[in-house]
Formats: sequence, structure tokens, C-alpha cells
Amino acid sequence: MKLIADSGSTKTDWVLTDGADVNKRLLTQGINPFHQSEDDIRAILSSNRAPRTMQLEIHFYGSGVRPELKPLMERLLHEAFPKATAVEAHGDLLGAARAVCGHAEGIACILGTGANSGLYDGQRIVQNTPPLGYLLGDEGSGAVLGRQLLNALYKGFLPQELLSDFQAFTGLTMAGVISRVYRQPMANRFLASLAPFIHEHLDVPGLSQMVVGCFRDFFSRNVVQYQRPDLPVGFVGSIAHHFSEQLAQAAAAEGFTVGTVMRSPIDGLVAYHQSQQ
Repeated sequence: MKLIADSGSTKTDWVLTDGADVNKRLLTQGINPFHQSEDDIRAILSSNRAPRTMQLEIHFYGSGVRPELKPLMERLLHEAFPKATAVEAHGDLLGAARAVCGHAEGIACILGTGANSGLYDGQRIVQNTPPLGYLLGDEGSGAVLGRQLLNALYKGFLPQELLSDFQAFTGLTMAGVISRVYRQPMANRFLASLAPFIHEHLDVPGLSQMVVGCFRDFFSRNVVQYQRPDLPVGFVGSIAHHFSEQLAQAAAAEGFTVGTVMRSPIDGLVAYHQSQQ
């Protein structure tokens, strides 16, 4: 039996599979060893209702599982599942690559609140353009889309009616927006929370072009570094999923081809590990 997990900071999707069929799907709070203490992670793992006495292979993929934190995460998983025969913890970018590329070579990307990308050789990530976060990079992410929207709205590059709709949608004035971005924590999440508003108004002149421009920046400042325009570019994440049409336009304009797009990588990861029999 295999227990496979895809974890973000908000939630963790767990799937128990016998290698051919999915036996159980579970959901727990998100696990991020970069931000959470060992005790916090133990408490979340203890809430998982996966069998504790069964011999399992555990494959965990998560944000915050940096190379230096991989041993910690594997130790905590071993503690939670003492009968496990094998435990592996990996970062979310490798999870994305295995989900959208399987065992084939490709370029794997994450477009959600943040952004990331990597060149994948069918087994591991062999090159990664540093995403640098939403202040210095993260082109194409939900946070940067939100930032671009606010800039265009308040500087008059989008219709005035859209600004009225935005204020009704958020309940915020410009002063309120400034406070959320500069005076309150997790500005990136606030900015990314504006993506649904953008998606609902893609018919507004200039807005779809703004999204395509953000995605073109993602390709031109990240994917181009791999110098492999022959490879398909696969994506996981809510932004890639909801804006797939604009993403394909941007890819074509920059000389790339979009491969598999998944909102969540968990089913792709299950397929990847089911093929490893």
C-alpha cells in the first residue's frame, strides 16, 4: 500500500492506494516545515486517519520541504506511521513535475498564489530559475496578477466602471487596499485573492491582455532560462487552471507549448506512483 500526499500551507490531500485502485482519500490541515514547529506538524499528522498498523510506502510532497528540512519531515512521518516500510518527503516542485510529466522529460511549473518552475529529466529537477517571491519575481502568480490589477485600476489604465465593480467586490477603498498591502500580514494572499475578480471580468477591454502579459513575463523571465522550447510546459495550480486560455496564448507568443494543466497535482502523483510497480 502507498500513502501519497500533496501539501500546501492551507491543506494536505492524502490518497491511500494499493497500486491499482484508490482505497481512501483524506484531507488534513496543510503542513509546511518551514513555517510550522515540529509539535504543530505532529498534531496535524496525528489527525490523519490513515491506518497506523499497516505497512505503507509514504510519498509526501509539500511546500516548504527544502533540502535541509527533508530529513525533519521524513522523521516526523516515520514517527506518525511507525510501520512504514519507506518514507520520502520532497518539495512541491518535484511533485508538480511528477504529476504533469510522469516519467518523461519536461518543464514543470506551479502557478498559484506564488510561482515556480523547473527543468525535469524524468526523475528529478535538474534546473530551477529562482522565483524570488512576489516582490522581486513570481511573474504570472496570483499575487502578481492582483498587484497588476490594482496598479492598472488606480492609475486609470482600466475603465472607471471596473473600479466601481472592484470596490463593491472587495468593500475596500484605495486607502483600504493600501492598508491591506502595506500594513497587514500576508499581502501576497490578499493580492492573489483578487484573481477571481479578474477571471469574472476578462471581457473588460485590457484585462485579458494584462493577464496574457503577466504570463508572457513568466515564460520570458523563467522558462526561457532552460533553453528547451522543444519540451512541453506543464502546470499545476489554480491560476494555471482558471486562466488556461490566456496561458496558452502567452506560451504561443513566447515560442512554447503548454502540456498538461492540473488544478491539483494529487491525481497525477497517484498515477505516477501507481506506475512504479
